[in-house]
Amino acid sequence: MGNAQSPAADPRFTSAIRAFSEKELGDLKSLFASLASQSQTEGKYISLSVLKAYSGIKGPLGDRLYDLVTQNRKDQKLTFEDLVIAKGTYEKGTRDEIDEFLYQLCDVNGDGNLVRSDLEAVISEILETISSHKTSEPSSISVFLDAANFTEDNEGSPEKSMSFEDFRNWSHLVPSARKFLTKLLKPSSSGSQVPQLIHQDIDSNMLLLKEEYAWHIGGALSHQELGEWRILYHSSLNGLSFNTFMGNISHAEGPTVLIIKDKEGYIYGGYASQPWERHADFYGDMKSFLFQLYPKASIYRPTGANNSIQWCGVNFSSDSIPNGIGFGGRANHFNLFISANFDSGHTFTGATFNNPCLSKSNLIYPEVIECWGVVPKGFQQDKQEGLKGCLCN
Repeated sequence: MGNAQSPAADPRFTSAIRAFSEKELGDLKSLFASLASQSQTEGKYISLSVLKAYSGIKGPLGDRLYDLVTQNRKDQKLTFEDLVIAKGTYEKGTRDEIDEFLYQLCDVNGDGNLVRSDLEAVISEILETISSHKTSEPSSISVFLDAANFTEDNEGSPEKSMSFEDFRNWSHLVPSARKFLTKLLKPSSSGSQVPQLIHQDIDSNMLLLKEEYAWHIGGALSHQELGEWRILYHSSLNGLSFNTFMGNISHAEGPTVLIIKDKEGYIYGGYASQPWERHADFYGDMKSFLFQLYPKASIYRPTGANNSIQWCGVNFSSDSIPNGIGFGGRANHFNLFISANFDSGHTFTGATFNNPCLSKSNLIYPEVIECWGVVPKGFQQDKQEGLKGCLCN
């Protein structure tokens, strides 16, 4: 295979190659041989266009990835040694090493300063890649961009850049972006990053859950939970009715995604890993989380500070057990709560999810409420096979 079997002079290659098993190394050699043969370089190098096609990205993010993998030589010759060194860091490195690689990757200009325009280009390309639409709306890009902070001074420039810590914080708030970026050199393992949204009876223009929002929420979930999401309740179709809501979601056999748009125009909600069932106290587990979708997009996972995860009060007469649904905090001072009248609620900061106030103010007045049922991959098939088994007995 030519260059792929030549001895390495770079000590980084010697170190990186030890991270791979014999089988993994064989797979890497096969991958290099395949990509190099497509590059029309007599099997010696991988071209820029072939690497971009392999990773699935076409714009400046793909150019930057090629520069990083070729160690910024600018010679348009991606060798087997380059591939091993890059994958050794990208796939086998520590969390810090991988984050440092991604941090440099997002600096698409390659000038050592990750500024707002760099991140904007990255987000735009990600959304165009995962979306079924040809172009991303500016508002869609801005919700993810506005979740980032740029706190580092740039010498000779009034524009601040994103520090490494800023980048890690942003990656924590927008885990879908990090998940996307960590799969560019192993696209065959990525699968679909956007759940299929099933909503036969509702015009998609009425839905709060846009495709990019589903991708954002899905960034905090496992691959299995990115199968089908089915609309269970929508206030524009079903009315702002708590009883109808509870009746509709009782058919859910898995987790649910609750989304609220209030009269201030803010959009936010929570992922409930457990069914919404009548309880006189908090319940649930650490798989649940809160999220913001507009005017900026962020995920807030449980901190472990307490077990005040889900709340579902139905037909209680005590003031200490408020009727409605919520997440986190404490009774009457939730991180997110919608009263059983479905006409008001509140959102407060709290230790449960370490979230800010999710709306413009603490008091919220819902305009639209919708809820989706998460159908994990393989669930429908298992269910159908189970029914077949019952019929055969």
